[in-house]
Amino acid sequence: MNKQPLQDQVYGPGCTDAATPLTTAGIQLLFRRSWSAIWPLTLIMFFEFLISLTDVYIAGRVGKEVQASYGIVIQIYFVFTVLANAVTVGTVSVVSRLCKQKDSREYGQTVFSIISITVLIGVGLGALGIIFAPKIVALLNIPKTLKPFGRPLVTIYAMGLIFHYVLVNSNGILRACRGIKLSLLTMSVVCLLNVGLNFLLTFRTPLGFRGIAVSTAVSVAVGSLLNLWHLRRVLFLFRQFSVRIVRRVLSIGWPSGLQAILWHLGATTVFVMLGALPKDSVEILAAFTNGYRIEAVIYLPAYACNLANAVIVGNLLGENKCHEAFRSGLLTAAIGVGIVTIMTVLVLLNAKFVTGLLSENARVLFYSRKYLFICLAFEPVMAWGVILMGGLNGAGDTRSMARIIMLSVWLVRIPLAYLAGVYFEWGAPGVWWAMNASLISQTFFITKRYLNRRWLLNAT
Repeated sequence: MNKQPLQDQVYGPGCTDAATPLTTAGIQLLFRRSWSAIWPLTLIMFFEFLISLTDVYIAGRVGKEVQASYGIVIQIYFVFTVLANAVTVGTVSVVSRLCKQKDSREYGQTVFSIISITVLIGVGLGALGIIFAPKIVALLNIPKTLKPFGRPLVTIYAMGLIFHYVLVNSNGILRACRGIKLSLLTMSVVCLLNVGLNFLLTFRTPLGFRGIAVSTAVSVAVGSLLNLWHLRRVLFLFRQFSVRIVRRVLSIGWPSGLQAILWHLGATTVFVMLGALPKDSVEILAAFTNGYRIEAVIYLPAYACNLANAVIVGNLLGENKCHEAFRSGLLTAAIGVGIVTIMTVLVLLNAKFVTGLLSENARVLFYSRKYLFICLAFEPVMAWGVILMGGLNGAGDTRSMARIIMLSVWLVRIPLAYLAGVYFEWGAPGVWWAMNASLISQTFFITKRYLNRRWLLNAT
């Protein structure tokens, strides 16, 4: 006979807060906590979006060969930065539990160990990038006219990889322990510096197109040094490396890295399917690219809420407030869905104008609008799942998230996209409806995982 208290069976034995009914004051408190993390992170996401948009614009101004080369190089760069984002997930999950112990040796060892391993990984991958990435560009099946532009871009980005790793993970440390405004300050400096140097170095110096990569490397280096300055006290106070802490961070983070790779490969596979369609394949690919750009803007607040939820849930679990963590995760998701729904409605009501900003080709505009009306209608569903995923990541439940993403992409999206788009010859709309189907299945299983509360048993 199981004599364990019911609360312990549902929330875990470490929980100290009571499951009391929510009052108006309680809801307001939860809302203020969520919103205080959401708005700075949304601005940070906007800054990162603005940087990437400026890079694409500058590359296009230099020439179509540079723009095409930049697109290819960024895909290579993504592979080298996957580990940085994966480690950050583990960083936020571990550090957010220690916020009430910011003067403790454990907190100091954790921050020092994370920064140390981040530097080591950044140096190692940067060296590999300098040595091998140009060779990868040479071996890629791309036009020969693009390779002279791709090689120097890859080399410069690889040289700045260590700073990218430090910046991303130090941002994770700051937001995990209520230093989100310091992170926002850093990223505003990075954005202004990157955008300004982009124009200056590319058009006013002999660097030319290389200025695109140099501006990123310099701005990221400045940002990483700023964050290290913010963390200087704890870094100098406890200079002790802990293998145990690093193992914990990596054990939580690696499934997120795998998840990102699987998602990226799935997106690439869909892109290839659309390119192989017998009719209007070029126009469809252009429309798909345009639709993704528009979706990226709507995705900004959803991803910001994802990051906020990881911090909020992690902080509350660190205080053994399991009921409050569970409720805060749901409220943060509700806020994010509300924001995304408003943005989606505005875009759909102005679909003709929005798509017209990105293309003048009639067929591209036709498919772009069709994509928006098929896929954007499910953006609130996407937001709900993505934001709850953030809460689960904050609790360290990353392996279940990786399984759900893998199954939804490779057992639902890809097979259905092939059947609908290619086998039954429904074309691009069939592929896009298959994407919606995988999104629904993904959100369903994430919600099911969140609501059953089993993730709290291992989190406390």
